[in-house]
Amino acid sequence: MLSKPNRITLQDVADRAGVSLTTASRVVNHGSRRVGRSLAERVHNAVAELGYTANLQARAVATGQSTMVGVVVHDIADPYFSSIASGLIEVAGARGLLVCMSSTAATEDAEREYVALMRAQRARAVVLVGSRSDDADARDALRAEISAFTRAGGRAVCVGQDLLGVDTIMPENAAGAGALARALAALGHRTFAVLAGPRGLLTARDRLDGFRAGLAPWSVSPDPARVVHGALTRDGGYEAMSTILAAGPLPDCVFAVTDVMAVGALARLRAAGIEVPAQVAVAGFDDILTLRDVYPPLTTVRLPLRRMGEMAAALLLSDTEPDRPRVVPVPGEVILRDSTSPGPERAAGALSTRTDE
Repeated sequence: MLSKPNRITLQDVADRAGVSLTTASRVVNHGSRRVGRSLAERVHNAVAELGYTANLQARAVATGQSTMVGVVVHDIADPYFSSIASGLIEVAGARGLLVCMSSTAATEDAEREYVALMRAQRARAVVLVGSRSDDADARDALRAEISAFTRAGGRAVCVGQDLLGVDTIMPENAAGAGALARALAALGHRTFAVLAGPRGLLTARDRLDGFRAGLAPWSVSPDPARVVHGALTRDGGYEAMSTILAAGPLPDCVFAVTDVMAVGALARLRAAGIEVPAQVAVAGFDDILTLRDVYPPLTTVRLPLRRMGEMAAALLLSDTEPDRPRVVPVPGEVILRDSTSPGPERAAGALSTRTDE
């Protein structure tokens, strides 16, 4: 029977360094009281010689807080979320923090359970990346759990709508979609379909509402029969595009509320032998990295996704305690590419039907 190896303890480090346990603890755990340089070097040498590793669980119990940062996203397979998480992880990792990430369903109930788990783990902070829903009761329950987390000493940050009463990185979804709609109308597009994402998801709703508002100066609005709801996935976009094709005739342009849905729409059009943009134009939203490999190049609204993650990390690592939650708006930038190039007839009459703003 193999014997268990002896675990190296902090007392072993103190004994090897010839210092008290208190001194060794202050050096290893970066305590508030400074230790002289020579003593600190002796402790660090002892740590290296013995191969000592701090017991982070015990430290969390002793201090009431761990080095863990909980991050919850709606779909880690979606480049929108993974890009934001990447920026956050890089900044948090540079500060010696352990990021624990989870992918949940896009519901406040799932997020509330994750925040409760992080509170039980004495996490230092939680970051919620994703849209709110129109379920007010579930949102209130999530707010209550976040309040319990922050009362226990944790920090909370949201990337999405400013509805949770915490520091928030807020993409300007409606404004970005409105700017895209105006750009598409200026190119000459006049009939539109929208792949509108799930019902009740506020990001999708904000983008749809903003797109409609952007078309108003041209007295244009998407036909309600061509506003098709579906999952914010490639397959969701493929299925929604199938519905548009079945309804016929083709619109001038299809707007998908996310690039991932737009990629699915392009695949469906390709399967049907329909040329983009010669027969129908397609636009998305987010400017995810994978668009580099999409053909034709996709018109979209660019959000600085990785930078948004870095900004969220900066808020949770900030030394200042603001009197009220900070909200950082993030504007989108319209990027026109080949997927929405207008046909010659539409280009010729692009400005002829615009009304006064």
